[in-house]
Amino acid sequence: MAPTVFRDGSFRFFFFSREEPRMHIHVSHTDGEAKYWIEPKIELAMNQGLTQKQLNEVLLLVEKHYEEILNAWHKHFGN
Repeated sequence: MAPTVFRDGSFRFFFFSREEPRMHIHVSHTDGEAKYWIEPKIELAMNQGLTQKQLNEVLLLVEKHYEEILNAWHKHFGN
């Protein structure tokens, strides 16, 4: 299961249900995908195919939706 947290333009932000416990968010795009750690600070964990410009845009979106991501994480994973 990979519930969508939010979409913005051609980016989809989501979680994988059975993955590591450290808080993070995945993002998919037709050009590739990335993963960002949320805690202890927001930072790129993995990138496959996204340009630096796209990564900068994603980072701004993660920062903008930080509270929404936190709430969705706790609701989905229950911690």
